[in-house]
Amino acid sequence: MTATNGRPGNGSEAPGGQQPGNGNDAEHADTVSAVVRQWRAVHPELDTGPMEVIGRINRCAALLQQAEDAPLRRAGLSRPEFDLLGALRRTGHELTPGDLVRETYSSGAAVTKRLKQLTERGLVERRGDTRDRRVAHVRLTDAGRDLVDGILPEQLAYETSVLSVLAPDGQGELAALLGDLLSRLEGRAGVLHA
Repeated sequence: MTATNGRPGNGSEAPGGQQPGNGNDAEHADTVSAVVRQWRAVHPELDTGPMEVIGRINRCAALLQQAEDAPLRRAGLSRPEFDLLGALRRTGHELTPGDLVRETYSSGAAVTKRLKQLTERGLVERRGDTRDRRVAHVRLTDAGRDLVDGILPEQLAYETSVLSVLAPDGQGELAALLGDLLSRLEGRAGVLHA
């Protein structure tokens, strides 16, 4: 067993690498609670509350990315590629690369690179605009549509198993809280970049 400080543990750590009987942050035994405790010791005058939310969101995201999405990996797709294919499938019509940037929260360069790879694999196709040659329209091929439709049920089952560590009520509460946070952050997107 490895403790959170990178040194081998002796097997007596509580979940998250904390020593049992610590008494601090008893409600959460995770790596972020240890980080927050350390910052409180260094800067007791600072409110470290935001770290408890943002730190945990970031840590969960990192762990989920490390675990990767098994069904996607088996299909040879990355999550960003699947998001791009999914945007084309769920909207049900052609999108421009600019539309895909907005739909997937990706950079223009990243979308261009993914479209090139997906085009080479025969999953999407591009056509020029009849009125403006600078504009391209992207759509799924039949193979792309079949791939998305085949992966989606398996991907949702995988995500359900990942979230099964939480009770259904807890999942609903978490989804609502994250949805509220996301909608507020999206509303302040310009402010956040300042």
